[in-house]
Amino acid sequence: MAGATTEVGQAALKMLNIGVKLVPAGSVTPAAQKNNIEQMAMKNAQGNAQMQALKAQRMGGQGGAPGGAPQGQPMPGQAAA
Repeated sequence: MAGATTEVGQAALKMLNIGVKLVPAGSVTPAAQKNNIEQMAMKNAQGNAQMQALKAQRMGGQGGAPGGAPQGQPMPGQAAA
């Protein structure tokens, strides 16, 4: 490995500084784009699973009471009337 104080290290640093000036601000590598797309797809899949679970929960209590609780039974976390 070449340290920052060696001739090779200083040449490499100079090349990096030149390269940074040529790359437009906000540029994203193809690998970073792929990673972002995969993360969004995973979050979307998790969100869809949660939405399906909520829909199933609401549909399970089709007794007509708001919130999906069967009629005559309190909703979770509420005391019986």
